[in-house]
Amino acid sequence: MVDKGTVVRTAALLLALVNQCLVMFGKSPLPIDSEMLEQVMSFSFLAVTSISAWFKNNYVTKTGLKQKEAILEKGLNGRNGGI
Repeated sequence: MVDKGTVVRTAALLLALVNQCLVMFGKSPLPIDSEMLEQVMSFSFLAVTSISAWFKNNYVTKTGLKQKEAILEKGLNGRNGGI
């Protein structure tokens, strides 16, 4: 069975190839101007980095909560107050 990541990467590759062909023939695949593209890219970068930093630096998953408990139980947090 093909894993989900392979399917997503293949679909993204095909989309990029179709987009490049349209650009080569002077067709605009997305009817947006450069200012709008800049704003969308800026927002996308902000959203991805914000979510990544929040998720990575906080105990939000079950595994993370277990890690937090283990750290507190063993006194490995480096602080007297807690995490």
